[in-house]
Amino acid sequence: MEFNNLRNWVISLARIDFEPYGLNPPHTHPRATEVLTVLEGTLYVGFVLSNPAPGMKNKLFTKVLKEGDVFVFPQGLIHFQFNIGHSKAIAFAGLSSQNPGVITIANAVFGSDPPISPNVLTKAFQVDKNVINYLQSQFWYNNN
Repeated sequence: MEFNNLRNWVISLARIDFEPYGLNPPHTHPRATEVLTVLEGTLYVGFVLSNPAPGMKNKLFTKVLKEGDVFVFPQGLIHFQFNIGHSKAIAFAGLSSQNPGVITIANAVFGSDPPISPNVLTKAFQVDKNVINYLQSQFWYNNN
């Protein structure tokens, strides 16, 4: 077996420390699949399938992970991690790219500059304009 292309096999690793009830909010990696391993604590994780067949709904897949558990988030799908424990949680994420990219959904939609028109968002989310104005007022560039 030849491994001539090993130099092109690149991954990124990240350690994520969660405070009690800490959240890594819904986001996506447009250029990578993520493999998450829990080292300590308890995380509620999930991802949403998108663009279902006609007549189908977007399906949410979730799991409660404990120490030693592993979960895969497919490339490009919206996903999240939430510490449901009373103590800190630690996880390692491996991503299948040196440049996975990240788009945090709420920041992108409600925190853009200039803001997306409330008329667009009220129609898209089917909520009152006051809700959109409130949500847009909550976001700034780095709200972590």
